Amino acid sequence: MGLLSKKDAALITDPFADNNPITIQVLGICSALAITAELKASIVMAVSVLFVLGIGNVVISLMRNIIPSKIRIIVQLIVVATLVIIVDLVLKAFQYELSKTLGAFIGLIITNCIIMGRFEAFALANGPWRSFLDGIGNAIGYGVILILVGFFRELLGSGTLLGFKVLGDPIEKTGLYAIGYENNGFMLLAPMALIVVGIIIWIQRSRNEALIEDN
Repeated sequence: MGLLSKKDAALITDPFADNNPITIQVLGICSALAITAELKASIVMAVSVLFVLGIGNVVISLMRNIIPSKIRIIVQLIVVATLVIIVDLVLKAFQYELSKTLGAFIGLIITNCIIMGRFEAFALANGPWRSFLDGIGNAIGYGVILILVGFFRELLGSGTLLGFKVLGDPIEKTGLYAIGYENNGFMLLAPMALIVVGIIIWIQRSRNEALIEDN
């Protein structure tokens, strides 16, 4: 028997593809549009949400039997706000320039509907271990889409990945630029982020429909 039962493993694998928070549930779109012009920012946001949702789900699960129903939303906001403050302080200590780039979007993790949704829909009704798996699964599903969008936007918009020039030097006209390639500045604007996310949603949903028809 593996480390995880089939039911527990599904908590991680389902949000990764078949029930992805962004492409299927259409949640967390704002951050997917706002901070994905750079791959590094996308990765940091993905890791931040992974930490907040993974730990937050466990904390809410442990407290689920002592939280009065009338103030559960307030308690959830306090938990997620505390975790976001920790993330923000760590970023300012070790990645100050990046923390300025992300700006208010780190703080907006507090109101990310994916996080509050998992608190309400899962952590309040399940034990710590399964809640942890659910948080990790949904955070990974969210993060994969952010990283995909950030990859294509930075590559096609700036010709770089993680700040490194991978298509050549546009000033010295080396690499692809030597044959006339030009960066697509539109990729760095929010409308193009929406188009990229829309294409990924279309691909994911088409895949799911094809699987249903095959079955």
